[in-house]
Amino acid sequence: MLTTAGQLFAQDQYELNSGWLCSPATQVKAQGTDISSGSFSTSGWKKAVVPGTVLTTMLVNKEVPDPYFGMNNNLIPDVYTAGRDYYTYWFVKDFKEAAPAADGQVWLKFRGINYSCDIFLNGKKVNTAPFKGMYLRKSFNITKLLSKTGTNRLAVIVNPPDVVGNPNGGQGGDGTIARGVGSQYTAGWDWIRPIRDRNTGIWDKVFIERTGSVSLDNPHVVTLVPGKRKADGTQEPAIIKVSAELKNSTAKELSGNLVYTIDGKKVTQSVLLKANAAAEIKMPDLVFKNPKLWWPAGYGKQDLYDLKISFQEKGTLVTDSETVSVGIREIQTEWNSITSSKQISVNGQKIFIKGGNWIMSDAMLRLSKERYDAEIRYHRDMNLNLIRIWGGSLTERPEFFEACDKYGMLVFQDFWMSGDANGRWLDPMKSEDQWTRRKYPDDHNLFLECAADAIKMIRNYPSLAVWCGGNEITPPEDILIPLRDKLIPELDGTRWFVDYSNSDDMSRNTLGGNGDGPYGIQKISTFWNTRTWPFNSEVGSVGVGDLESLERILPKSSLVAPQFIPADKRQPGGPSEKADSVWDYHNYLGVGYEDHILPYGKPTSIGDFALKAQLVNYDQYRGLMEGFSSHMWDWYTGVVIWKTQNPWTSMRGQMYDYYLDPNACLFGLRSGSESLHSMYNQEDGMVYVVNNGFEAKRSMMLVIKSYDMDGKETMITQVFVFMDPSSYKKIGSFKKMIDQLSAKKGSFLSMQLLDENKKILSNNLYWLADEKGMYSGLADLKSTALKTSAKQLKSGKIEVTLTNPANGPVNFFNRISLVDANTKKRVLPVFYDDNYFSVLPGAEKKIIIDYNPEKGAAMPMLTLTNYAGNEQTIQINP
Repeated sequence: MLTTAGQLFAQDQYELNSGWLCSPATQVKAQGTDISSGSFSTSGWKKAVVPGTVLTTMLVNKEVPDPYFGMNNNLIPDVYTAGRDYYTYWFVKDFKEAAPAADGQVWLKFRGINYSCDIFLNGKKVNTAPFKGMYLRKSFNITKLLSKTGTNRLAVIVNPPDVVGNPNGGQGGDGTIARGVGSQYTAGWDWIRPIRDRNTGIWDKVFIERTGSVSLDNPHVVTLVPGKRKADGTQEPAIIKVSAELKNSTAKELSGNLVYTIDGKKVTQSVLLKANAAAEIKMPDLVFKNPKLWWPAGYGKQDLYDLKISFQEKGTLVTDSETVSVGIREIQTEWNSITSSKQISVNGQKIFIKGGNWIMSDAMLRLSKERYDAEIRYHRDMNLNLIRIWGGSLTERPEFFEACDKYGMLVFQDFWMSGDANGRWLDPMKSEDQWTRRKYPDDHNLFLECAADAIKMIRNYPSLAVWCGGNEITPPEDILIPLRDKLIPELDGTRWFVDYSNSDDMSRNTLGGNGDGPYGIQKISTFWNTRTWPFNSEVGSVGVGDLESLERILPKSSLVAPQFIPADKRQPGGPSEKADSVWDYHNYLGVGYEDHILPYGKPTSIGDFALKAQLVNYDQYRGLMEGFSSHMWDWYTGVVIWKTQNPWTSMRGQMYDYYLDPNACLFGLRSGSESLHSMYNQEDGMVYVVNNGFEAKRSMMLVIKSYDMDGKETMITQVFVFMDPSSYKKIGSFKKMIDQLSAKKGSFLSMQLLDENKKILSNNLYWLADEKGMYSGLADLKSTALKTSAKQLKSGKIEVTLTNPANGPVNFFNRISLVDANTKKRVLPVFYDDNYFSVLPGAEKKIIIDYNPEKGAAMPMLTLTNYAGNEQTIQINP
């Protein structure tokens, strides 16, 4: 029944996300017209996961072992050898939906199927044209196909990619996975093993939607924010431009109004729609006075407005509507002639890009709003401001962008190309030559159709900042040119398009190479003193977790630390360490911790190795971001870490593990990426202060102190610092004095920035090696137990207070963990405002912990461990 004006008809939809059944197509002899009839028996069919993939369904039904643990993935048949029929499945869903009255319409909407399908409803075929391509939404008017009884059966047969690729160990396997328009990582990469079904399935959401005679789709909201803005205070007006697609599904001409409201402001456009026709309607511009602006994380608030848009037939009957979350902001780019790279501005203010490369949330596409929220929050908590979605993956889902809008993360979205599979390099692992691979995918029109739909799906999110043609390679010319010159200008027209991820248009390459790296663990001095590409799209790649993290993915027999091979005993060009084969399977090979762990002493156990790896993790990522920040706007306009997360249980490139347990990378990066930060270049002894904000900072006090292993304090300097907006400053070199204090056993170097009220603005602690480059003092480090208390501020929020007694040593490298009171296992995910922290003699530190308590669960507890081996348990007071 249609509603009247004021009772918005649309968004009248529901998701078909439960009650699905499935069966391998090889076990079903009937046709889709029969299967979708109510009389067909599905007895013996198994429960299906939708949205999901065939592999997720098999896992839930316990037909395969967890492919993320140990070597289990090798126990699952691969589609390349088992054949495409093995993973071709029928999916069936019974649902209630009565035929609408009057001019009402009912729509069946798919947000993603991989890779091709045919759809049947109540004995009739729904799709008259082929439906294929992983990144394509489809909407079908099923009004006339609905059962008169109101009981309906939907049947969908889903086929794997046409070419599944040989997972031969290459990047993207043999490369042929790129012949389709889908995710290339599923054939394997150097950070993941092959996904056996290549993500075959109804992998994204399915909806039933009810509308009136006119449906409304793909509203487009553009915000223009002229001039250079401040984050706070009264704002000059912004301009809002709105359009939407309307479709008249009746055989008669219809008139009405397209109307939207935002913040109490109303805009109306009269419309005349021909029978059975669609049109895009542009509305009058709105001058929005004194808007609350959307800013990237660290620069201001992420204010959002609800824009409600609807079509009102004859001005009274609302036939369809949508609500769009709008962030009023404008993305600008310009060429920085000093760095020879692009720089990104938001609302007229230049933003130094501190980013992370993202693959996807889960390699088996078990995607959820809650997991997206947790992962994006971690990125915000690392003081990053951009996420790049790598081209071998997918167009991220709306729920991902909602989280990025919420937490202020700009997004750099690649289209679906990679230099590895698409032919940039000569590669003996590939089955076809570069000229052939350069023409992938097979269907260029399908690629462009998917690209157009992807643009429409995510273009309204304020977090989306950059479109990119592909990872390390441009699309073929007959894709690139229409994408660059037609689709993006016409369907968006507000964002920078860069043709590929290390393009000269992004970062002018004067240093040789392909514009990425360095990868793997580096000497910290490399980040400070060796100039790399001025807008670096990929640099980094470590991230082994601690012992509890390793225990989640390794069998007990494999919990053995890698054996380091001394330089004089290595084979020429051979590995520098030997790891268990299960470690290698989970992509430890080549990470190269050995030269960085050994200065702390040869690991005595797997636990000792994992602990020392955290020291390396913290130091590596703090140093990376400090080094790039020390050349902000003269060498660099941005850096994007390869990579900040894993969608599989890999040991490479992650600030937190697949199970959302942070390692020390996250907190080292959090420190080094602070908006206001003091830092020390250990190579030349130079002290810097960096201010990423838009406001000048006056009358800050920089206090630098050294502590020996017994806690003896030596003042290095105490000086007022004055900082311009978005700048760094060299304070001076203190190398001689600090080296002398560190010579015997090493030392701790404390750097604090204080405001006029002596409040700590930045608190940075380095541990420095002795004159031989060894951390000899840490081996014998003693500490007194911290005085602790913890109280619940509200449900899911805890404040912990920790005090280190005076006249004792630094209490070094504490990890605090919220744990289940019974199992003593960590609660996940949990958000700590600091961790792997140290407490100076006589100092107090407060930690705020956020988590989502399970309903009815007992109060958790806290554990605290430090580098000296002290362990404490902390009860939480309600």
